[in-house]
Amino acid sequence: MEKDIGRLQKNSDTEIVIRIDDFGGKIGVTIREFVKSERYTGFTKAGVRISTENFKAFKEMINSIDEGELATMQPSEEAIERSKKFMDSKGSRSPQGGQKALSDDETAF
Repeated sequence: MEKDIGRLQKNSDTEIVIRIDDFGGKIGVTIREFVKSERYTGFTKAGVRISTENFKAFKEMINSIDEGELATMQPSEEAIERSKKFMDSKGSRSPQGGQKALSDDETAF
């Protein structure tokens, strides 16, 4: 059983898919990346699964986010530095292996 709830465009090759599905005999909500490229089309390992038992708490947490506050938040200098170090550890900030480089305001999911 699978039911797609929605898709969000992450970049030109990747969407974030939210779906209700059955994994290992248990129903839950899955949020995963779906890639369409020359090399591969399908779901990646990147994502999270919310069990039925945890869904109510997850939904309450999401609904507690203040959209106004979210829109005005700025990343800390520490977070920017960690991101730069991470990208440097990957060898460069240019695309590798057919992947699109993230812009300064994007983060890997």
